[in-house]
Amino acid sequence: MKTETNRTEAWRRGDAAAWRRAGAFCVLRTGAGRKAGLQDEAGSRPPPASRGGFTLIEMVLAIGIAAIVLIAVNSVLFTALRLRDDTSDMVDAASPVDSAVSYVKRDLECVVTPTNGTSKVLSGGFRVGTGLSSVGVGAPVAIEMFTATGTLSDREPWGDIQRVTYELKSPTDPSAVGRELYRSVTRNLLALSTPEVTEQLMLHGVAGLKFSCYDGQQWDDTWDTTDPTSLYTNLPAAVRMDIQMAGRPDMQPIEIVVPIDAQSRTNAVLTATTGN
Repeated sequence: MKTETNRTEAWRRGDAAAWRRAGAFCVLRTGAGRKAGLQDEAGSRPPPASRGGFTLIEMVLAIGIAAIVLIAVNSVLFTALRLRDDTSDMVDAASPVDSAVSYVKRDLECVVTPTNGTSKVLSGGFRVGTGLSSVGVGAPVAIEMFTATGTLSDREPWGDIQRVTYELKSPTDPSAVGRELYRSVTRNLLALSTPEVTEQLMLHGVAGLKFSCYDGQQWDDTWDTTDPTSLYTNLPAAVRMDIQMAGRPDMQPIEIVVPIDAQSRTNAVLTATTGN
């Protein structure tokens, strides 16, 4: 009786080990397609052992928390990717502008003194204005100068002084926005016919190009030293370039100011006379 009571209490507690120790014995039942099981002499099975696990509510909460975390991570990741793409676009757009500005600064810093209407070989004219024509250049130029930026080479007979112009031309692609900025270089300054001009594409998508010259007191949009009767027969004290990009009306023009150090001086000799 006591054994039966112990087995009953073990059954209620769900303690299978105590239930077996209280007098249960195992009977191995075999058969085709059936698993072995435990059965007491009365045909009753032992109580199922308690097993740990997650409930449905716990699984739903875990999935919800994981979804919230993934949404936050996804937002941060895509924001970083968009920022990277925008930065890359800005760098790619700024690289041609920096290159064009570097060329213009170098050409202006190495500009040679003007001819003042004479036929000096180691000098050249300096012109700034709207719609200027230059020999060998098909489009109107914004500036024409002679600068000592030519590259010396054993394969070419030209010196370092060359004629350089900057002008805007229509793009080859009809669907492109704005115009294209070109740098035209003439190496042969003593050509008897139309010299060969090398064109270098500097920048796409340009809406406007303007050069201004500083005479020491004010800025002037025109400058010409090729005419002996011109008001300006010397180089300006500084040159300012403004580039307005197309498709960006809210963007301020790209502006650079380059001081000009080369200034021609008179070589006349003054003689003083005495009363003798």
